[in-house]
Amino acid sequence: MNDTTANASSPELSNSQLSPSSHWLNWLKIAGLVYLLLVSVSIIGGGFKLAAGEHAKELFDFASNPLTGLIVGTIATALIQSSSTVTSIIVGLVAGGLPVSIAIPMVMGANIGTTITNTIVSLGHVRKGDEFRRAFAAATVHDFFNLVSVVIFLPLEIMFGVLEKMGGFLASLMVGADSLSMHGFNFVKPLVKPPVTFIQQQLTSLAPDTASGILMVVLGIATIFVVITLIGKLLRSLLVGKAKAILHSAVGRGPVSGIASGTLMTILVQSSSTTTSLIVPLAGSGVFSLRQIYPFTLGANIGTCITALLAATAITGVNAIFALQIALVHLLYNVSAVILIYGIPLLRNIPLWAAEHLSIAASANKIYVGVYILGIFFVTPLVLIGGCQLLGI
Repeated sequence: MNDTTANASSPELSNSQLSPSSHWLNWLKIAGLVYLLLVSVSIIGGGFKLAAGEHAKELFDFASNPLTGLIVGTIATALIQSSSTVTSIIVGLVAGGLPVSIAIPMVMGANIGTTITNTIVSLGHVRKGDEFRRAFAAATVHDFFNLVSVVIFLPLEIMFGVLEKMGGFLASLMVGADSLSMHGFNFVKPLVKPPVTFIQQQLTSLAPDTASGILMVVLGIATIFVVITLIGKLLRSLLVGKAKAILHSAVGRGPVSGIASGTLMTILVQSSSTTTSLIVPLAGSGVFSLRQIYPFTLGANIGTCITALLAATAITGVNAIFALQIALVHLLYNVSAVILIYGIPLLRNIPLWAAEHLSIAASANKIYVGVYILGIFFVTPLVLIGGCQLLGI
């Protein structure tokens, strides 16, 4: 009976047993959830504008320091364990008036925060000696790459605004005066506007604008949580088997193939957490080496940008260009980091060296695991926020 139950719960097996009608029904569900995601992002933007009125900028004075914005993005994503959710929310907030210059460090922080999932997955091997060492190294190499990316790109962004300018230029080529044109995405605006308008009208008839706006933001964020979770489950049931085939056929063929397969798999399953959760156990068991899976995890960084880009297509009005700009900044940041850091041998080897040495220490004494997770994702960010407030930065 136990074997039967186990088999019945296998997503790959249940997918293979789906009838054609059930298969198409699941794809229709995904399409409906994507539409709901677009509506949710528009609800956040509309609610934020309604609640803040002309004072939107003042609401984010607490994050006017780029370091604080970075930390907010890191902690939020570490708690939620979904950079897709956080970046979609950031897109909605930018649409509501959050300055792009504040949103950029938040997006960088989301990259760091999402890597906690890999580290947690590696703990499944904690009692297996060398297997844990390999799995922990495979998980933390992603962490260290994202930390190196921030160390390089955040100062450049603060001094020169490179990503903001590049994202703004590309966004200006894709949008019209006050709404997204994006050629093939013109249909999004009329599709999402009716439900957003309906919800806003219903709420404003029951409560003042500020309260209604806050309720819209909460509703939008809650819906994004639910939608991304459901999309992830449906896509995993439909595509994880194909994703594993991509993984096995491409990871060992070289860095370009690894990056491309990591990108494609993450686009397929809409979750870099799922992508890295698949690769870490394979690294732990010795199927792939750390150097083989390293470029694959970098591809996951690029693939996860698709959600924010999709969310940006839902934005209309004068802030549409800024919503698309932050989504493009997310993509530009991740692609640029891969090209720069992986393209220069000295920089490329820093995450590898750090991950290998930390994994050796962690396999010898498990206290390093707890210190690392709490220190990188929670304690250090909170200490830095406190330090900024004490110094009045």
